[in-house]
Amino acid sequence: MNTNLIDLSDLEIEEQGNDHMWTSEETPLRVDAFEMSDEEKMAKIEANFAEIMHTLGLDLTDDSLRATPRRVAKMYVKEIFGGLKPENKPKTSSFSNKYNYSEMLVEKDITVYSTCEHHFLPIVGKAHIAYFSNGNVIGLSKMNRIVDYFAKRPQVQERMTIQVVRELQKMLGTEDVACVVDAKHLCVNSRGIRDIQSSTVTAEFGGKFKNPDVKQEFLNYLQVKLEAGI
Repeated sequence: MNTNLIDLSDLEIEEQGNDHMWTSEETPLRVDAFEMSDEEKMAKIEANFAEIMHTLGLDLTDDSLRATPRRVAKMYVKEIFGGLKPENKPKTSSFSNKYNYSEMLVEKDITVYSTCEHHFLPIVGKAHIAYFSNGNVIGLSKMNRIVDYFAKRPQVQERMTIQVVRELQKMLGTEDVACVVDAKHLCVNSRGIRDIQSSTVTAEFGGKFKNPDVKQEFLNYLQVKLEAGI
């Protein structure tokens, strides 16, 4: 159990979450994160979530609620947090760029479904990826799978954007990779400030994409104007 928050006030805890704090490019995991089986994890989550529902005053004998703790446990372990398990990472396969395509390759509007690690509420949006081949290319669906893998964990959008780029750089053997993510955070839209219009845009540019002209070319594909701070 994490006791780091014991000495913090409710206001300080809330400000940390609202300020979108994050600590590293790596998802914070304990060294024993994978010692329990999926079934063991689901059993513990089921029991703990049942206690949460009971504390809220819900009647767990009701037919509509009776199986909810088990459904939530299965959803957490098998679905929306499946990206925590290393074995679920997409296979790192690439193939030779035999057709010698040398221009920027862009895949845009990749669906992002993730979960804010500060309030465990959904992050929903789109990711846009580009790269220049350094002799290797990957299948288009592989980029979707990589985004989905890193999205399926408690996340901070900035970290997820960086993780996608770092993984593609390793797979492709090049620094020339970029990713832009535009997403809505329900921790902003449905609670707190309750701003349903705003979205968050994050970007990571590697290699050639640090060149302003190349960066702008990529953003032109997305119909995004280059601002001074991007």
